[in-house]
Amino acid sequence: MSTLDPFVVEVIRHGLSAAAEEMSLVMTRSARSPLLREAGDLSSAIMDAAGGLVGQGRDIPIHLGAMCYTVPELLKVYPAATMREGDAIVYNVGALGGNHLNDVKVARPVFVDGRLVAFALSLAHWPDVGGTWPGSYLANAVDTFQEAIRIPPLLIANTDGVNRPVLDFILANVRDPVSCEGDLLAQLAATSAAERRIREMCAQHGTDTCIAAMARLHDLSEAEMRAAIADLPDGTYEGDDFLDDGGPDGAPSRIHVRIEIRGDEATFDLSGSADRVATFCNTTPFIARSAVVYAARILSGRDMQQNAGALRPLTIITRPGSILEPGWKAAVAAGNHETSMRVVDAVFRAMENVIPERLSAGGPATSGLLAFAEPLPDESWRMLYEVHGGGEGARHDRDGAPATRVHLANTSNTPAEVIEANYAIRVERQSIRRGAGGKGRHAGGDGIVRSYRVLAPSMWLTTCVERTKIPPYGLQGGEAGAPYVITLERDGVVSALPGKANLLLEAGDLVTIEGCGGGGFGAPPPSS
Repeated sequence: MSTLDPFVVEVIRHGLSAAAEEMSLVMTRSARSPLLREAGDLSSAIMDAAGGLVGQGRDIPIHLGAMCYTVPELLKVYPAATMREGDAIVYNVGALGGNHLNDVKVARPVFVDGRLVAFALSLAHWPDVGGTWPGSYLANAVDTFQEAIRIPPLLIANTDGVNRPVLDFILANVRDPVSCEGDLLAQLAATSAAERRIREMCAQHGTDTCIAAMARLHDLSEAEMRAAIADLPDGTYEGDDFLDDGGPDGAPSRIHVRIEIRGDEATFDLSGSADRVATFCNTTPFIARSAVVYAARILSGRDMQQNAGALRPLTIITRPGSILEPGWKAAVAAGNHETSMRVVDAVFRAMENVIPERLSAGGPATSGLLAFAEPLPDESWRMLYEVHGGGEGARHDRDGAPATRVHLANTSNTPAEVIEANYAIRVERQSIRRGAGGKGRHAGGDGIVRSYRVLAPSMWLTTCVERTKIPPYGLQGGEAGAPYVITLERDGVVSALPGKANLLLEAGDLVTIEGCGGGGFGAPPPSS
């Protein structure tokens, strides 16, 4: 390792990141679903031959953190010795370093001169993967079998092309097979693009040098993470955050973390979190770890390279039977982007009085999901999966930004023009929710308002939104922001909708979502 030219290592590091970025560009330009083309609900990564993350796109943190575990878990059941050049493997099961079932992964082993040197991994949120409810989000699902089709690792392509029987099997179990096929083919194209770039790097620098550089990158990130932890004061810190509901009789569900800093290592013990809940708000332990890894990077105060080496100083504990490790048959659809956010906020609350200058107050730490599904005359479906932001929490030195996303989310809302051109929906309002931000020495950002008019005879709606009951918190004496509000106007009557529900809409219905405001930072100045 010591003989490696550090400049070459840096060139290879950027080359791996560029290969992952190219994968994401291929996806956004090739995918069929607006959720991927416009909102960007996808992520791309490069792994070494053992599955350790070495390069990633500027995509969605909750995906990328879980992808650290995806290929190592895959290799336990699909050995590398059985893989061949040109293979591509599709899967979505949570036990393989996964998250919710809508996030379908394609892993492509990359061979150079017959030697396995890396993996290209594409993750894309499909608009529907079967299950009880269109869009594969069932709020009262009792298990994962009600949510979606479970895809074990299957060979979807090889040097002969796409494995049509496997593809046909998958498409027979989804409601929008045209979009899903287009999205899957885009994933195959994306991983092929990364394969070419990795081979080019090996040809330019030598395969042995590229492999050694990947190992070196792990070591460098480990050293940087250890140095960052060592800068924090030793001690034990505890924090809580709560899901709006999911507990007995609809009570809030607790997420608890106990952080122990000792020298250059940190332990995050999440075992005090609530037991498994009877909703789709459970999540996989890999998503819980992903949330902690993200939070640890924020606590570090450093813009370090995210790879497998940065995980080495971190011990992350979840409890079997809890909401963060409920077993592989539990419903987990909302846990991907709702429960995971509560983990981040619990970590931040634990460290509020230790490093407040590195933290933001509470913000739109939710997907803000409204999913519309339109049944068509030919018995197919048209799906719109729409996510919404809100006001950013304030920081010690500035107000929060309005109409944005924070933490583990990094998606965009679909433009109104795209929605109206592709769906029987009219976007009647898009505006800032003035005054939603919490007061403080620095104020929280304002939320958004968006209204959707149903033009089809009927539509199936899913809401999956947190911060409707428990608003975004303030820090250091700042006030909470306004919570999310979802309403349905039908025949002139306006009624509130739950944050997590499934319901049928009629022609003329108007659904409005008002994004939360961010929490304030510091006590508000005395009123004059």
